[in-house]
Formats: sequence, structure tokens, C-alpha cells
Amino acid sequence: MKDALLLGSEGIKKTILHGGSGDIPKFVTGVKVTFHFRTQLCDDERTVIDDSKAVGTPMEIVIGNMFKLDIWETLLSSMRIGEVAEFWCDTVHTGVYPLVSKSMRRIAEGKDPVDWHIHTCGMANMFAYHSLGYEDLDELMKEPKPLYFVLELLKVQQPREYDRETWALSDEERLKAVPVLHGQGNKLYKQGRYQEATQKYKEAIICIKNVQTKEKAWDVPWMKLEKMANTLTLNYCQCLLRMEEYYEVIEHTTDIINQHPGIVKAYYLRGKAHVEVWNEAEARQDFSRVLDLNPGMKKAVKKELAILNMRMEEKNKEDKLKYKAGRLRPSLPFQGESEPLLHRQRSPGDPEAPGLPHPGHHLLHLPRLAHQHRGTGVLHHGEHLVASSKVLKPLNMLLLVHMMGQCY
Repeated sequence: MKDALLLGSEGIKKTILHGGSGDIPKFVTGVKVTFHFRTQLCDDERTVIDDSKAVGTPMEIVIGNMFKLDIWETLLSSMRIGEVAEFWCDTVHTGVYPLVSKSMRRIAEGKDPVDWHIHTCGMANMFAYHSLGYEDLDELMKEPKPLYFVLELLKVQQPREYDRETWALSDEERLKAVPVLHGQGNKLYKQGRYQEATQKYKEAIICIKNVQTKEKAWDVPWMKLEKMANTLTLNYCQCLLRMEEYYEVIEHTTDIINQHPGIVKAYYLRGKAHVEVWNEAEARQDFSRVLDLNPGMKKAVKKELAILNMRMEEKNKEDKLKYKAGRLRPSLPFQGESEPLLHRQRSPGDPEAPGLPHPGHHLLHLPRLAHQHRGTGVLHHGEHLVASSKVLKPLNMLLLVHMMGQCY
């Protein structure tokens, strides 16, 4: 009874809301625990911060695997299968909850819990950027408070009863898994299965980043892991190029270049991505940097520059024909949330870009939008309008046509 109620545990008060069945399971190292949770403030409204049932997916942790909120292991180890219990926990146990909540929310939103391009631990990131990205968590971080955790224990699996995923591995096991995942990704890439390859590379990167957060930034062990992560990230970008996700390639390679400006492959892949979205100046600059760092790549760069010249020539011819045909029509400015979809690129030293329409009045080339130029999602008035493929792809074409006041 004492174990079931956590009597004598400092800063914890347990209330059983619904009794479970059987004995309390053995919560040894390596046991996988599946449960629902609801986190609430200790205010009059019992404000809900997070609720796994609202998300629709239960939480899973592995006992002894250095889960940041280790108090949950203590709470769960007092429960029976099917039990629902409410735990009041003092601030000594809840101080890191905002960081844990941020990771869980990112997963629920379909994002990676680890920011690849940020090279510090979660606590350091919070101080560096002054925000966790969620207003309620920022408040809780500034002023830690006691919290209620309502837990429902669904399942307890002993180590031999389940296949361990990478997130459930120890640091040693994660590092052993990296070369295996790397090899699997390479094999899938050679087979042309690029989407599957990206998943293997991403899984390996997350393994590395989880280990890396426990090392001191820029020390030798940290740098070794950083080099491994960069290699995998560039392989990931090669897949994205094949998948025509050019803007994401530019994003990831730029992150690497900002941190490690001597990595030749990052410039080369970013240059190839710039070619595909007609960023001529940027592409030439990246390929020039490739030759500076590695003159032995002269043949490869010459080939890419020939492709760039050909694509720019084709594009210029096509644009001239479109202008002659009079198929560019002015549109009304976008309103509300749609306004940021497009932005005007200005020439260097020409902040006002004379001769262009006002930023709120854009020109769209609708025939070009219809096929989105090999999936890039780029819209053109000369070189002055750009739209990200990530924003445009989910849009319904009929909605865009309606917004532009035109029809096919």
C-alpha cells in the first residue's frame, strides 16, 4: 500500500481515481511503459497544459533510459495496469517539464523533436533564443509551478517482449545503430527509394543528436559526432534533390555552411538546388566556392555550370515568348494570411526596386503555376517573385484561381 500511494515521497501526493488490476508490474531497466497523461496547473480552473488523449496518441518511455522528466518513472512505478491516478508534484519535480512538453508538442505537430541546426542542449537553446516557441511553456519556464499529472497506465512490456526502436536505445546502442542505418540509407538511395532512404538518414541523425546533447559543444567528442551528423544530413539532402525538394536542400545545407564553412559537399549540393530554382547568382557563387575548396572538382562544376547556362537560356526564351503573348495579367493583392505566401526579391543596392509593382500588388503567371516547374513551386515575374514549394503544394488550385479572379 505504501508503494502504491508513494507515501513518504517528498513533494508528491497521489490520489487513485480508478483502481487497476493485478499486482504492480516490475519496472526494471529496459521496461517499455505505455500510458496516457494529462498535465494541469494547480489553479482554480485546473488549466490543462497537455493531454495525450486530445492528441490521440499515448506516451511511451523506457525505464532507465534517461528520460528528462524522471519523476514520471517514479509515478508510473506505483501503478497497476488500467489504473488512473492523479499526482500533485512540487516544483522540485516539475522544473524541466516545459522542455519535455516542447519536444512532445513538436512530435504531435509532425516535427522533429531535435533541431538539427542548433548545436546546444535544450536549456542552452532556451536562454539563447529566449523562447521555447510556446507562450504557456515560456511562462512556466520563467516561473516554475507545482503541477498535477493525471496518468492512466495502459501497458508494461519487459525488454524481451518488444522490438526496441532507436529512441528507446541507450547511448551506446544508438551509436552502434548509426552505421547500420547509414548503410541501409545508402542501399535504398542506390535503389532509387529516396523517401525510404531519408527516413533511415533522419533516424541516424536523431540518434547522433541525442548523444551529442550530453557532450560539451565543440569539444573533441562533440566534434566527432558533429562530423557524422553532417555527413548524414548531406546524404539526406541528396535524396531531397532527387525528390525535387529544393528549398529544403538550401535550408539544410545553409545551416551546415553557417556552422562549418569548409564543407565542400554542402556548397555543391546547395549550388545544384539553386540551379533548379533559377537562383543564378547564388548557384555561381556556390560553385565558385567549391572550386576554391577543392580544385579537383573542376570537371563536376563545369558540368553543373553548363546545366545552369542551359536552364537560364531556356527560361529567358520562355519568358520572352510569354511576354509577347501578353499572358501576364496583374492581380489584386493577397489579403489576410495569404499575403506572406509570396515575397518580392530586390536587387542588391536597390531597396525600392523601381519599376516593380508595390509589394502588396503581385504579378502571377498562372500557366506557370499550373505545372509549378518540375515541382519547385516557383512563380516568376522575371526574377521578382518567389514562392516556396512547401507552401504552395498543399494549396487547392481552384482556390488560387478564385483568389486571382481568373479561371481556366
